[in-house]
Amino acid sequence: MHKVRIAVHLFLEQNGKVLLLRRYNTGWEDGNYSVIAGHVEAGEPATAAIVREAREEAGITIHPDSLRPVCVMHRRSDDERVDYFFACHTWEGTVTNAEPHKCDDLSWFDREALPENVIPYVRYALNHYKAGRWFSEFGWE
Repeated sequence: MHKVRIAVHLFLEQNGKVLLLRRYNTGWEDGNYSVIAGHVEAGEPATAAIVREAREEAGITIHPDSLRPVCVMHRRSDDERVDYFFACHTWEGTVTNAEPHKCDDLSWFDREALPENVIPYVRYALNHYKAGRWFSEFGWE
């Protein structure tokens, strides 16, 4: 049976900047920046998953109607994946590192001056979003 993992990612934006989290102690891409993200659980809609991840990782509440889908990525890594990327400009609460055991830095970065160590497929999706392209493929070369 063919299985594809589904993940969600959040481009949380404020004043031309995007929130990035540096992975720490996870065993995958540690030391590199990503965005709020996680896997969709069985029976969970993608929007509910990203709302849950925002609460778990950054301690904020996002209303599903404030999410804007901006990119879908079909990606090959160690397995096959489909990633949904959402942008959001409004939330409730103060952004905080709610998972310091998995993240050692939570910072706002200008979208035009991202750090070098952004996970490659996340950087690719950000570039597609900036260019207004809603679909991308990554890792098939």
